Amino acid sequence: MNLDKLSANMLQEELKNQLKASLLVLKLPEVEFTLDHPEIESQGDYATNVALVTFPHLQEESKKDYKNPRQLAEAIAKKLNQLLPKTYCLLPVSVAGPGFINISIKTNWFITQLNEVITHSKSFGKSDRLKKQKIMVEFTDPNPFKEFHIGHLYSNIVGESIARLLEANGATVKRACYQGDVGLHVAKSLWGILHFDLKRSNLGQGWTLLKTLTKKPLAERINYLGQAYALGANSYEKDPKAKQAINDLNRQVYEKNPQIETLYQTGRKWSLEYFETIYKRLGTKFDYYYFEREAGDKGLQFIKANLKNGIFEKSQGAVIFPGKKFGLHDRVFINSQGLPTYEAKDLGLAPTKFEDFSYNQSLIVTGNEINEYFKVVLKALSLIDPSLAKKTLHLGHGMVRLPEGKMSSRTGQVLTGEWLLDEAKQAIKAILDKTQADLSAKEKETISEVVGQGAIKYALLKSNIGTDVIFNLKESINFQGNSGPYLQYTFARARSVLSKAKTTAYDLLPTAYDLNSEELAILRWLYRFQEVVIKAGENYAPHLVCSFLYELAGRFNTFYNKHSILQADSPESKQFRLALTATTSQILKNGLNLLGIEAPEKM
Repeated sequence: MNLDKLSANMLQEELKNQLKASLLVLKLPEVEFTLDHPEIESQGDYATNVALVTFPHLQEESKKDYKNPRQLAEAIAKKLNQLLPKTYCLLPVSVAGPGFINISIKTNWFITQLNEVITHSKSFGKSDRLKKQKIMVEFTDPNPFKEFHIGHLYSNIVGESIARLLEANGATVKRACYQGDVGLHVAKSLWGILHFDLKRSNLGQGWTLLKTLTKKPLAERINYLGQAYALGANSYEKDPKAKQAINDLNRQVYEKNPQIETLYQTGRKWSLEYFETIYKRLGTKFDYYYFEREAGDKGLQFIKANLKNGIFEKSQGAVIFPGKKFGLHDRVFINSQGLPTYEAKDLGLAPTKFEDFSYNQSLIVTGNEINEYFKVVLKALSLIDPSLAKKTLHLGHGMVRLPEGKMSSRTGQVLTGEWLLDEAKQAIKAILDKTQADLSAKEKETISEVVGQGAIKYALLKSNIGTDVIFNLKESINFQGNSGPYLQYTFARARSVLSKAKTTAYDLLPTAYDLNSEELAILRWLYRFQEVVIKAGENYAPHLVCSFLYELAGRFNTFYNKHSILQADSPESKQFRLALTATTSQILKNGLNLLGIEAPEKM
């Protein structure tokens, strides 16, 4: 096999295969080993622990030949050097420390990778690892009649990025949104509408108020629904009569009582219309929309059909799943009023999704505060439909914390996703007003929106999705730190250089350059992009892409600040540096796209 013509990912796979072949030839035990990049780049481009993990498994006879892991590593390295074809791609394999085997790639091969990026452009970084996989990703999941809060924004950003990563690895992905259009929160909102305090509005009360608001802008209508919910939620806790009335309304909604249905449908329509404006703003287009009202009916059928076989049990007028039998906790699936709980609805949703799209995997992205809840639901599903349960994975992301404190829609002080988007946009616009006087008002508006979203999305994705995020607006909009705007600015800087060069053709010769350390640093990082995309997709880990892009931007900016691109010492050097700049900008753009972030040409 000609290693010189392999892509970075294929080269890594071939090196693993040759290491396995070396073990086989030396009659050593087959073991699991790693082939990663060493933290110190001077030690090589790849390092493997194969000797260290093989040594403890040696037979007594083999230990006579290899006194310690280093001796074993030297034998494996020697054999690997013999097996690897002669190539300008690799330097001779070496051994370091107690028994690590280091593999270094020649500069010539790195330069060929520039051509790979330029040739494949937007598709560079994609693979067919998941080509035959059909995956449904459910995320965002807001509740009609309540505001779209920051938690929903976070879920959308995480879910969209994961969907893009899976698509980049070849999967057929369908996006789904499951919206809570029934439940006590709806009844509380309806009660709030019917009992809206006249002193707080000159629009009227109940139906009169609703009809008046229909003519108002959508934002005003949504604000009203939020206030109505807060009124209903507070009354539910403090007023026993209100609590009973809200419980009655809840049943009426499930029963589709005509006396309340028109009011319900009006508020529901407003909410869904509002949610669509946010999805469009964020760049998400869902393939399927599911609603709790529909899923609840399916869930009830599921549960009643499995009462006889003992999967569910009756308890104090309700139906529960005895989770304690399985080391979990008991949960109510049908309440004492005979209505399906959230658990029953999620149970009914699974087969509904599969009927629409016969997936290999169903991912459900929510906040991690319901991790234990989903363990119970999926255990119940595994007893009813084991095959469907095996295909379902719940991904719990952390919570967003703000300096202002915890969010609360019950008190009416909820911090909405739209509020945060607008705050970031205005903060970026203020920076542009001070630093970019030559931009038109329209350009500032467009750039502020794109960079503001980039600030939020990157800030929420750069940490492992299972951990909480302390969101700091000032840090997120910093053009010099580990932020979305920093990456976007680096891309715009690179594009500016390329626009001045007025060329898109780069004649690169693998052996024609005497490269400086800054150029080499970029080359030795760029080729890793493909494997980062694969790893991020396999582990549902957008933060790996964030880390890669931040390091790439830092290396490019160091190079940019020390060396002239357009005024290079020779035509050959200029061509190379332009190619390096074009490649860097393309990978930044491709990587940002995986995070759902646009890359503006001008900032």
